[in-house]
Amino acid sequence: MVTIREVAKESGFSSTTVSFVLNNAPLARYIPDATKNRIRRAAHKLRYRPNVFARTLRNQRTRTVGVMVFDMTDPYCTPILRGIECALYQASFLPILTDVHNERCRFERYLEMLLDRRAEALIVVANWLFLNIDVLGDSKKNNIPTAMIGRELQAGSVSSVIVDNEVGAQAAIEHLFSLGHRQIAFLRGPRHIADTAPRWNGIRNFAKAHGLQIDADLVLDLPGSGNPLSGFEAGCSLTEELVRRKRQFTALMAFDDMTAFGAIRALTNCGIRVPEQVSVIGFDDIAHSSLLTSALTTVRQPMPEMGAIAVSIVAEGISALHEKRRLSAMHRKLLPQLVVRDSTCSPL
Repeated sequence: MVTIREVAKESGFSSTTVSFVLNNAPLARYIPDATKNRIRRAAHKLRYRPNVFARTLRNQRTRTVGVMVFDMTDPYCTPILRGIECALYQASFLPILTDVHNERCRFERYLEMLLDRRAEALIVVANWLFLNIDVLGDSKKNNIPTAMIGRELQAGSVSSVIVDNEVGAQAAIEHLFSLGHRQIAFLRGPRHIADTAPRWNGIRNFAKAHGLQIDADLVLDLPGSGNPLSGFEAGCSLTEELVRRKRQFTALMAFDDMTAFGAIRALTNCGIRVPEQVSVIGFDDIAHSSLLTSALTTVRQPMPEMGAIAVSIVAEGISALHEKRRLSAMHRKLLPQLVVRDSTCSPL
């Protein structure tokens, strides 16, 4: 590895002068441009690269951000990660990515490792299986800016970026209602999931305001599961149960896109055409939603934007710490967008 001393010998200047120039030290502004250019040419010729580890020890900056994902296989997480990565790249931060497999012990171990490695901030991507992790309080003790995507914790020190689930659910039910659907089946989220209550509130508030009767026999709850892809199987089995009950419905609103995929599979297996006989709508707009036949009408969460906003929040937190300003949590709630495709139409 080429050292400062070798660059100094090649350029003909002292190691101190070379160090000032190559590290862009404050005193470098007093060094003539001709000297700087000669030093930089020498460094380029020798293929000098700064010792990042040594620089970290000097200025207490690692330029790293820990990114903790609860399950990498969850398709909800992928576009969020892309948004995080692009924003960190633009800000010259290196992500350290961990997949905690929805396991508390793994979460705690990875969190400890990230703190030991002096990550300057944490971004946690919470999927629908996330449970409140009180050990995030360690990030406050260590003065590490932390942002949670997908959940808003009660702890005041953790920032959050979430979507307005109630508004999104209202947009979905309004779309079905405007098409003329009145007999609507609902595959509701698991009761312990934080997104379930606001989405159901959005549906009930719309129904009450527009005189839409919700048939309790057409409302089924997804079971809790440790697998983020389980929504497909649950959506399939619950939809088959609705068909067996022989209760008429012309539309089905699923908790998320994976559940909607399962519902469409079950309806197709039962000889029921989508959307001609039953319209189906999902929530999230994961990558495969536009690839189905019929392409899925859904409510889009702005997932890449959520990742980018989380980066801007922790970057501001890092700046606040280095400028000795007060570090406070920030909470952003983004609006979802209805995406109309081929899986919904007016009832026959």
